[in-house]
Amino acid sequence: MASRRKGIRLSWVDCIVFAALIAAAAYVSYRVDSVLEYRWDWSGIPGYLYRWDEDQQRWVANLLMQGLFTTLRLALWGIVLAAVIGVLFGIMRTAGRLFPRMLSRAYVELIRNIPPLVFVFIFYFFISSQVMPLLGVEEYVRNASAGTLAWLEFLFGPPKLIPNVIAGILCLSMFEGAYVTEIVRAGIQAVPKTQAEAGLSVGLSDRQLMRYVILPQAVQRVVPPLAGQFITLVKNSSIVSLISIQELTFLAVETAVSTMRMFEVWITVAALYFGVCFCCALLFNRLERRMAVTGP
Repeated sequence: MASRRKGIRLSWVDCIVFAALIAAAAYVSYRVDSVLEYRWDWSGIPGYLYRWDEDQQRWVANLLMQGLFTTLRLALWGIVLAAVIGVLFGIMRTAGRLFPRMLSRAYVELIRNIPPLVFVFIFYFFISSQVMPLLGVEEYVRNASAGTLAWLEFLFGPPKLIPNVIAGILCLSMFEGAYVTEIVRAGIQAVPKTQAEAGLSVGLSDRQLMRYVILPQAVQRVVPPLAGQFITLVKNSSIVSLISIQELTFLAVETAVSTMRMFEVWITVAALYFGVCFCCALLFNRLERRMAVTGP
């Protein structure tokens, strides 16, 4: 029997909620106009998204869009590194030996029990002073060819800001890696023990059992929470604005202060964050449904 696509139905409760939201928005706007005597002016906001470049004869990204692109780079690279860290420490969390379990648990508990801002401050200055010179990022960027610089700019942003961006990525990935570790641990432990017993009975080693039996089944279980963690990372990337990394929130502060258009700038920034996170949520929901259909 062919399945019918369900249409969108609004109940009276939905209508009441929508009406309440519209009323609340109208009330806030009225209070801003009457109490703060704020004069709305949206005319300059589009110019801070894109501007016309006379030299290049084309539209180029201005401050807010540049900040959004940096935020996306931070989130994408951060979740990739956080996934690597999370898988490694997640496997260690379920290991049979005591030392890997204690090491991974110490990492998770340390991160989860320190406020994000405190961790970013401490870790950023440690990375900037100790790790970045060892990696030689500044020297590599300084000696890179024009083609390499073009790729680096595409992947990490303006070359002169690459060391700061990489330091911010490392901070975010270390912080988010602790939460990904717990997601991976839960996914591994959710695989029935009979699967492991069946693998051992046919002669698989512990490494083969984890690679061919446990992890493929755990991946399907961890995709939904990992998707939520990525969306959280997009929003948490605003933390690194406090260490002078020029992402969306940092450039929004500069724009709001220079234009004195506080409400317009921050409403625009909120809309940009919402648009990115909402699109990611739709994408991950579709991916989750496909995995549910094709999964075991």
